Amino acid sequence: MAKTGRPPVIPPGEYATLREVVRDNPQATLPELALAWADHMGRSAPSTVTLRAALKAAGLQRARPKSQLSRSQPGQPGTRYGYTAQHRPASQSGNAIAGALTDAEWALAQDLFEPQPGSRGRPATYSRRSVVDACCYVLRTGSSWRNLPVQIYPPWQSVQKAFVNWARQGKFEALHERLRQQWRQRLERAAQPSEAIIDSQSNRGSPQGGTLGFDAGKKVQGRKRHLVVDTLGLLLAVVITSAAVQDRDAAAQAVAQACKRTDGSFKTLWADSAYAGQCAHQIEKAHHVQVRIVRHSARHRWDDAQQPLWSDEQPAPIAKKRWVVERTHAWLERNRRLVMHHDRKPFYAAAWVWLAQARMLLGRLQ
Repeated sequence: MAKTGRPPVIPPGEYATLREVVRDNPQATLPELALAWADHMGRSAPSTVTLRAALKAAGLQRARPKSQLSRSQPGQPGTRYGYTAQHRPASQSGNAIAGALTDAEWALAQDLFEPQPGSRGRPATYSRRSVVDACCYVLRTGSSWRNLPVQIYPPWQSVQKAFVNWARQGKFEALHERLRQQWRQRLERAAQPSEAIIDSQSNRGSPQGGTLGFDAGKKVQGRKRHLVVDTLGLLLAVVITSAAVQDRDAAAQAVAQACKRTDGSFKTLWADSAYAGQCAHQIEKAHHVQVRIVRHSARHRWDDAQQPLWSDEQPAPIAKKRWVVERTHAWLERNRRLVMHHDRKPFYAAAWVWLAQARMLLGRLQ
């Protein structure tokens, strides 16, 4: 008995032609393929449902190409940075150490932590590199000082004392500033930025105590991390305050710190509506920086009920630069030490932030 019913829009005899159309348009979507098929055959375009069934019957399916930057093959050209076996040395037990510096990374930071030639004083009992590795271990894992592995690192008292001294001397800030300029030069950017972005983030505080407060907007009991970054997301200023401090109240200190570090190179500051009004005017007057407030395109729109014939204007696009600082906050929270504030003094909490991004740039520049 002969098969009855409506004949298929794309019969099996046309599958070879369908393969040619797909080969000529390898990255086209289904609607684009339907239009290309119609142009090639000189008839109306089939529906996407019909085209999908014909593609499946012809043995064609969409597949994601393999990434060219494969982390399993770090020697391939184009691989920039990542975590592989060659990036992390092994400990005495044979396991990889979290946060440990490679030889190439230590070469970029060695002169800041090693004693200068001709310096006086008793020689160090433990190597500076092992102490820096211990600080990076605490940063990455969120471990307490007392829980440092004694088989790998120096005693925790020595490591904590060294961290406090280096934080007071500004070693981590100096390391980050050097690496930030090197990374910008590698990307063919000027050493100092011309634009900056400011924002804050509230984080929980531990029962350790210290300067804590309650952020009523985010419902967080802890501290607030105020950051000023360049358009690449690299730090220019870090200010740690109680979570009860408003963004506009800490903005002047953060912008002043960023201007001092960059010698006033940036002339535009991107911010959200929390910094609008009197805060923006004070920053512009004190630092001669243009503050550009970015608001949501669907809000802050004037409407007149008496003029219903006004044409709807297209919403202004949101500047992408404003959201760069949000990515920086996400980078920092990859380190478990920064998820919650464990230090009693905000000064040491800021030192961890400088070390965290300096550690990230060391991995990029090696």
